[in-house]
Amino acid sequence: MTTNYPELFCAFAGEASLVLGMLVVLGYDLTVGRKRSPTERWQASCILGGAALFSALVVGLRVGVVGPVLGGEFMLDALGVGTRAAVLVLAGLTLMLTAGTARLRNPAEFVAIVLLAATGFSLMAVAQQLLVAFLALELASLSLYVLAGFDKTRPESAEAALKYFLFGGMSAAFLLFGFSLLYGLTGSIDTSAIAAALAAQGSSPLLSVALVMVLVAFGFKAAAAPFHLWAPDVYQGAPATSAALIASASKLAGLTFFVRLLWPGLGYATGDVALRHFSPGWLAVVALLSAASLLVGNFGALAQSNLRRLLAYSAIAHAGALLLGVMAAGTAGPAPLYFYAATYGLATVGAFGVVAVLEAAGVGPQIADLAGLYRRSPLLAGCLFIFILSLAGIPPLAGFFGKFAVFAAALNFGGLASVTGWLAFAAIFLSAVALYYYLRVLKQALVAPPAPGADGRIAVPGAAALALLLAALLLVVLGVFPSLLLQIFS
Repeated sequence: MTTNYPELFCAFAGEASLVLGMLVVLGYDLTVGRKRSPTERWQASCILGGAALFSALVVGLRVGVVGPVLGGEFMLDALGVGTRAAVLVLAGLTLMLTAGTARLRNPAEFVAIVLLAATGFSLMAVAQQLLVAFLALELASLSLYVLAGFDKTRPESAEAALKYFLFGGMSAAFLLFGFSLLYGLTGSIDTSAIAAALAAQGSSPLLSVALVMVLVAFGFKAAAAPFHLWAPDVYQGAPATSAALIASASKLAGLTFFVRLLWPGLGYATGDVALRHFSPGWLAVVALLSAASLLVGNFGALAQSNLRRLLAYSAIAHAGALLLGVMAAGTAGPAPLYFYAATYGLATVGAFGVVAVLEAAGVGPQIADLAGLYRRSPLLAGCLFIFILSLAGIPPLAGFFGKFAVFAAALNFGGLASVTGWLAFAAIFLSAVALYYYLRVLKQALVAPPAPGADGRIAVPGAAALALLLAALLLVVLGVFPSLLLQIFS
């Protein structure tokens, strides 16, 4: 294959902007930044990092949908371009929140690692080849491990990084082993060639083993039960802005990558979950992961008194609903899944942003600590109101339309009497359970009076306030006009 370097550079100018921005951030901090105060270093690093993200976003949207690149190793389709844009926006919001709330050392290193993670997410979104996808996944994962343990003043941060690294390393081993088996079966690492080879060969025990290995890694990346054990501790121990990136952009990019792998590449091994025509395949396993995640996430969140851990179990429950979108993507396409994952990411970044501001002001992460927030900071209370209701799926916010689109696609996929139909009804029923624990948070923030001695005003830094308002505004606008986001698939 002859490499067309101008085409390659044009297609990946956004990733080049991120890498260049990372070098600029580090170079500035090593020279001019050393003479500045810590606050000025943070602000300068975040501004330079934000400029790199904005440049990558503009370049990526300008390139647009161009189809296969480099002989089909990458696919710049609507899903890839949309995911690229979404992860860059989520990373940008994370940097804005970090600029206003971070009290960590080494600002340039933090921003550089965020840019490195964004590069991995962006490559994951468009990878069509197993080796390239694995390298992009590990680039993003290694960056997130470092971000989780970036707060050296808190033992919980080191514990979060260690647990995340151990679970992630095991997940990477399963994924690589599964990929090696697929290569051994088909003689190719290209998803289209794998699909053709599997269709010609038929089922085999080795293919079943490969599917199990891949789905284990998939469950970890999506924080789906029973591979969710890392999530509560990581969300609780990592710096709040790091947890925001892990919970949002990581999940979106991971789902995009696995949808590309499962449907086009492993479509022959899908199986059938219809009761009258059941046949084994990865679809049945994903259905089990979805059911387990819905149950564990929603009922586990009921017992939480820590807001970070509640958001972690909420993420597990949302993973169960998102897996319905993965199952339905074969007929409905990736649009419902993408909309749900992107808007969930916005709400999660916003919720963790509120946590970051509160913790910077000395307010603890317990739900009870939110008492009287509406008096201490109307801005934080109002934004938290929007983020929590979007996570709960209340109209007219974007979270409602995301859930509606995924549940409707799941019902259309197999019908009312199918496994996907039952899972959709279960997800709708469990949304009522989710509403209960979400309203517990809002009750403390909007109804409960402040605790004695804790009625002082909470100052919200300008950059953090802007990020929270942008996220809240996007959730409202996309809820009222979902076509603004879905038009990339038309």
